[in-house]
Amino acid sequence: MKQLRNGKFRWWAVVLVGMMGAGMAQAQGDGSALGSCLQAWGDNHPFGSRPVYRTLATSVKVFGRGPSTSDREVTDTPALVLINPGVNVMGHSEIELLNPNGWYCLRAAVNVIGGMDIKLHCRARLASASGGTTVWGGDNAVKGVTVMGAITVERVGCPDT
Repeated sequence: MKQLRNGKFRWWAVVLVGMMGAGMAQAQGDGSALGSCLQAWGDNHPFGSRPVYRTLATSVKVFGRGPSTSDREVTDTPALVLINPGVNVMGHSEIELLNPNGWYCLRAAVNVIGGMDIKLHCRARLASASGGTTVWGGDNAVKGVTVMGAITVERVGCPDT
């Protein structure tokens, strides 16, 4: 019985860590998050000091259940997109960022005991608004909170060479 309680406690602790990471990421305001991404891109971005942007909502996935997130809108001009925190607990999650003119600012990614894949168009840009932490996980391609898992970025839509 004691082992069962300890196992339950560990499971809830893992879920709580994931949710705390998402809460901390959400606490960072839009302006601060965008400022961090624009700073990461340096003078290479076309948005000026008062950028116009849109927000992409993500989902919470637990045990692989929950909606997927994708941005398939293709724009003719550069588009700044702030991506709200993605949370994945004990499963697999995928975020598709497929606008070739997209400048994607990832507020944060929280991944606990699972895998999160980000599919990024070959010509799109991606920056993270937050620092990263990895505990018992794979090499992060994106800054985020990862506990016993991995976050990867795969370039898609690239011309064959």
